[in-house]
Amino acid sequence: MSVSNVVVAPVASRRLDVAILLSAIAAIVGATLATRGVVDGWQTLHWIAKPLATLLIMQKALRARPEVSATYRRWIGIGMVFSLAGDIFLMLPMDAFVGGLVAFLLGHLCFIRAFVTDTRLAARPLALLGCLAYGLLNLWALWPTLPGALHVPVVVYVVVLATMGGQAVARAWWHDGDRLAGPAQWAAGGALLFMLSDTLLAWDRFRFVIPLSAVWVLATYYAALWCLARSVRQSGDFA
Repeated sequence: MSVSNVVVAPVASRRLDVAILLSAIAAIVGATLATRGVVDGWQTLHWIAKPLATLLIMQKALRARPEVSATYRRWIGIGMVFSLAGDIFLMLPMDAFVGGLVAFLLGHLCFIRAFVTDTRLAARPLALLGCLAYGLLNLWALWPTLPGALHVPVVVYVVVLATMGGQAVARAWWHDGDRLAGPAQWAAGGALLFMLSDTLLAWDRFRFVIPLSAVWVLATYYAALWCLARSVRQSGDFA
């Protein structure tokens, strides 16, 4: 590898991170300032920037070198494709919540597939049980205000999401101290942020209005995707 490649790669990575940050900020600002039910400039900004930020994060995952493994990169990338589809469903002018739910559910299944490439499922049962308990507790709290038609899809989604988070944490725990410790910790951080983002979204939609909800939901969502993309690169620590 030439000296120029050593220098250019980190510079390109930093530029991509800046582009991701600016796109995420634009998506958040657009969602926050848009007038509900009106297609204005802020709404248009959100529609452009939201999928763009996800696409750029996907690019970060696909360009990461050296990767944990080709299989891990592939499943993280496919999971992000489904996340992109979920982004689009959730920002459509009609109510496509179930479509978004299914897209993100498929994305989480892909992330789980990535996490089991080097760590058996539930390698640390306490991690999985903890995330499942968290998900079921939120489900219990939201149940009274959850529309009946969404009971089954939301239960399935919560179980899959919690399994994704639990497997990511179990993987980080399992690889503590070995060559995959750093990437596994990034993945665990991303998975937990994903759970937090979905928790905020669910409470804002079905329980009570969270002030500036777009800020908290999207900030945690993009941070989650960024951490998952960062977890593809084998080198580098969590710090």
